[in-house]
Amino acid sequence: MWQKFIRFLKEVRLELTKVTWPTKDELIGSTVVVIILSLILSAFVGLVDLGLSNISRLILK
Repeated sequence: MWQKFIRFLKEVRLELTKVTWPTKDELIGSTVVVIILSLILSAFVGLVDLGLSNISRLILK
């Protein structure tokens, strides 16, 4: 059982050497895009929620 686990870890390590890791600039750029899109999406969801709650309040009045 331990031999299989050790072999698995060696294979994982080998595969990780084949990975093309992003550069620092690519990583920063992707992070900025994710943060901006998250802010835009959260603002949109907040506005939709506000609108729907106002509509439901008017209907239930």
